[in-house]
Amino acid sequence: MQILTGFHAVEERLRAAVSDEGLAAQMQIFYGNPGPRVKKILEQAKAASIKCNAVDKRTLDSMVQPLPELARDHRGILIQIQGESQKPKNLVDFDQWLNHMKNADDSQRFTVLILDSVTDPHNTGAILRSADQFGVSLVIMPERHSANKIADNDVIARASAGASAWVPVSIVTNLVRTAKLLKDAGFWIYGADAGGTSIQEGSFAKRTALVMGSEGNGISRLLEAECDTIVSIPTCGKIDSLNVSVAAGVLMYEIHRQSIKK
Repeated sequence: MQILTGFHAVEERLRAAVSDEGLAAQMQIFYGNPGPRVKKILEQAKAASIKCNAVDKRTLDSMVQPLPELARDHRGILIQIQGESQKPKNLVDFDQWLNHMKNADDSQRFTVLILDSVTDPHNTGAILRSADQFGVSLVIMPERHSANKIADNDVIARASAGASAWVPVSIVTNLVRTAKLLKDAGFWIYGADAGGTSIQEGSFAKRTALVMGSEGNGISRLLEAECDTIVSIPTCGKIDSLNVSVAAGVLMYEIHRQSIKK
């Protein structure tokens, strides 16, 4: 069972349930004294035949108590999803996705984002929000050393403002193998590092895979060896680097900007 709080996260899950009766059947809304925003959400839920339960604030506070601190601010409404934690609808099998992509028209653009040891769920949520806005085709995270655990999902959903319900995500066991398969499928692998070539000096391929490493250690040595080139963001500040979610957002924007410019 999963509990989601935050207006954006709840609204996006409701949108996903509108076209999926099975998902709607797994959902229940719990709410307190409804304000205008909560009333709007309740109307959407009832239209999707989702059960809505009026409870007091103490009950809501008790339901969110097991959640991470950021997710406990329920704002008077939460959504409970049975079975959602086992298999989110946007979780895709990488090998199946790659086989489908291989049959796509050569003119189509694909942007894949690989997160190497990005363990902070707040960063992961912010990255997913940018990935949604800039048309990323797939976000790939490793099974270990990443913020993909069930305990992190509520924080990720909140930090992503609901985008985590929509952005396709694959969890893989080996990022090096994944990068090799992407290269075999015609992707150009770009690693992000402060010492790389400025993004102002080059262009991104139609099939781009962008690798973002952890803030502490960067991209792992073996994965970096699979990168075709290392790119950087030109900056002028006094500190040495950008936060990983900010850097990822800038790079995703540049990839998207170049794609619509051509």
